[in-house]
Amino acid sequence: MSSKGNDSGIAAIGDFEPTADLSRNGVEEISSDLRRLLADVFALYLKTKNFHWHMSGRHFRDYHRLLDEQAEQVFAMTDDIAERARKIGGNTLHSISDISKHQRLKDNNRESILPEEMLAELRADNRELRRFLRRTHEVCAKHNDVATTSLIENWIDETERRTWFLSEIVRDL
Repeated sequence: MSSKGNDSGIAAIGDFEPTADLSRNGVEEISSDLRRLLADVFALYLKTKNFHWHMSGRHFRDYHRLLDEQAEQVFAMTDDIAERARKIGGNTLHSISDISKHQRLKDNNRESILPEEMLAELRADNRELRRFLRRTHEVCAKHNDVATTSLIENWIDETERRTWFLSEIVRDL
């Protein structure tokens, strides 16, 4: 690829050269999965913050803090997912409408929801996210994208931990 007058040898904007040695098909398939994954992570982040903001009841402080911690962990994934898609030469999300177009996790717009329902719904969403992560891991492994599979393995572990915490709480409600 030409540098379009850039003497540094770095490709100019619009002439991006991926840093990974993946096939064009691999880049398209992986970045498509990462785009959906990113949309789901944004949806889970916002739902977790929504429930954090609207938590009430006897265990308010504990649940409020737990959901804040979990939301921070979920949000931390977003930049890594988007940057990985770009690093391999793919595209990522551009807007809120793009998120809603690609997300598989369902929003919750109810005005009122009981704390135990919030926690059970987040547990279910984290379980679903774990399935999506495993599917994307399989796609990345198929294309020998070791770097992305490594990132995903950590996200699976984090997701399993969130699910575990929520499961332990919901079990006793």
